[in-house]
Amino acid sequence: MNDNLVFLNGSYLPMAKARVPVLDRGFIFGDGIYEVVPVYGRRLFRFDEHMTRLGRSLAKLRIANPHTHDDWLALCRTLVAARFDETGAEDQLVYIQVTRGVAPRDHVMPQGITPTVFAMANPMKPASAEQRHHGVACTTARDFRWERGDIKSTSLLGNVLARQMSADHGAVETIMFRDGFLTEAAASNVWIVHEGALLGPPKSDHVLEGIRVELLRELCEDCGVAYNLRPIPEADVMSADEVLLSSATKEVLPVTKIDGEGVGHGAGRGRPGPVYARLFEAYQRAKLTMSI
Repeated sequence: MNDNLVFLNGSYLPMAKARVPVLDRGFIFGDGIYEVVPVYGRRLFRFDEHMTRLGRSLAKLRIANPHTHDDWLALCRTLVAARFDETGAEDQLVYIQVTRGVAPRDHVMPQGITPTVFAMANPMKPASAEQRHHGVACTTARDFRWERGDIKSTSLLGNVLARQMSADHGAVETIMFRDGFLTEAAASNVWIVHEGALLGPPKSDHVLEGIRVELLRELCEDCGVAYNLRPIPEADVMSADEVLLSSATKEVLPVTKIDGEGVGHGAGRGRPGPVYARLFEAYQRAKLTMSI
């Protein structure tokens, strides 16, 4: 890993030689944002949408975008090509992080400093065939994270604690609720299926607008599946016909057990459902047409 080529502040260099000053505000305060772009067949998936979200997160932190769209594209493609040459991996994840930069420690946002930009590419670790066939288990928790979940911030301690809760129980995610309503999981968006329709929480400060939110709307339209974003009470999650996770690495993944209880009803209880199957196949088709 130390020999992996990474990008840091305008230079490409081995990871072992990449250094960031200890007064970088990303290190001191978690004062920065990140983005993760999936790569299929060495092509960047939904790149424009990821760059739009990166710009939106930067704007909310009052950090000027340090690169143009074309600069980001060239940077990502360079890292993808280098990682392919190193490992032969055609499916990858490009991780981008931008912090406010280096300044004396002070809570007030300093003016006129240069953002720190770091990026790397790694082979993708997709969900296993067994997980897709049998589904995965999740735990639940109160959403105890901060109020600005809409920012893809590097301040992820709340998410780390939430994800560890599921790891401690041998589950893959922690589904969270705030004031009795579904928000998201530690590192995924959460969906339910009710009477054949895909439902997700509405956009808010408590929920990160995942790239797959719009993508799944498009896939539902293609598949003839009804789609709606609305407040989802905890009881609706527990009584749903299907529960799904979505993220850059999970794509769309069925949840078949929550807090030890099977998801669904009747003969299909505890098994991946038909809406998941249709969306998964549609997602695979999209990977061929929505990458650059």
